[in-house]
Amino acid sequence: MCYRKMAGVLLAACVCVSGVFAGPQKEAGGLTIKPGVLMVGMEIGYPPLEYYAEDGVTPAGFDVEMGKALAEKLGLKAEFVDTAWDGIFAGVQTDKYDCIMSSVTITPERSETLNFTRPYIGNAMTIVVTKNSPITITKPEDIAGYRVTYQAETTADIYATKIAESGVKFEAFEYDKVMNCFDEMKLGRVDVIVVDSLVAFEYLDRDPDAFKFAWQGPADEQFGIALKKGNDALTTELNKALEEMFADGTLQKISNDIFHMDLVSSVK
Repeated sequence: MCYRKMAGVLLAACVCVSGVFAGPQKEAGGLTIKPGVLMVGMEIGYPPLEYYAEDGVTPAGFDVEMGKALAEKLGLKAEFVDTAWDGIFAGVQTDKYDCIMSSVTITPERSETLNFTRPYIGNAMTIVVTKNSPITITKPEDIAGYRVTYQAETTADIYATKIAESGVKFEAFEYDKVMNCFDEMKLGRVDVIVVDSLVAFEYLDRDPDAFKFAWQGPADEQFGIALKKGNDALTTELNKALEEMFADGTLQKISNDIFHMDLVSSVK
C-alpha cells in the first residue's frame, strides 16, 4: 500500500475482520481503544504484506503475522480492520483503530500528522515486465512511450508522477488494487508495472514464468507502524515490542516464512 501515499479523503467504511466494530470509546488510562485488543487498520489486498488467505476470510501476510506477534508481546489480541486505502489515515486519526500496519512508508510529510514507530522493513521501487518482454529498462526514465501501470494513491504513484513531471511521456493506467496491475499485464493491456519490491517479490515468486524485474532501485524506503499523532504511550510500547522481536529473531522468522529471505535485518 507500499509504498503508500497519504490521501485526504475521509474514511468511508471499515469492515472488522474478526468481529463487528461500532466505534467504541478509548478506555480511560488504557493503551488501546478496546480493552485487551490491538485494533489494526489495514488494506487487506496487498500481497504478500496483507491479503486474504484462500478461504477469502482469514487475513494473511507479513504485516498480519507481525501484528499478531506484536499484540502477543503486549499481552493483547490482534484484530484487523479491513479499510480502503484512501481513508486509512483518517481512520486512525478518528479512533477507528489503534494503529495502521499496512505497508506504510515513513515520510517527513506523514510524520507531521502521524506518529510512527521505528522502521521494521526496507523497500525499494522496481519496474516489472512480462517474462518474454523485449523491453529494456536501465533507468526509470526508460518507461517513456510505454503503457505504465501502478496502484493509485501509493508511493509507486508518486514515483511515476515525478517521472512524468520531469518531462517523460508515457500512458498511465492507475488501479485501486495492485493485483489489477499484474492481471492487466498478463492480458497484454499494459507494458510495465511500477511497484515496490516487497510486492513484486511475491508475484515473481508465485509466477516466475509470467514476470521478471526490468529494473530495481535502491532500498531507500522504510515501512513503519502509523498511529494517531500524539499517541506516544502506544508508540513507545510498540517500539519496545519491535526491538524485542528483532532481538529474539521473531521478525526475521516471519520474513523468511513470507519472503523466503531476511528482508528486515537491514533496518535492525
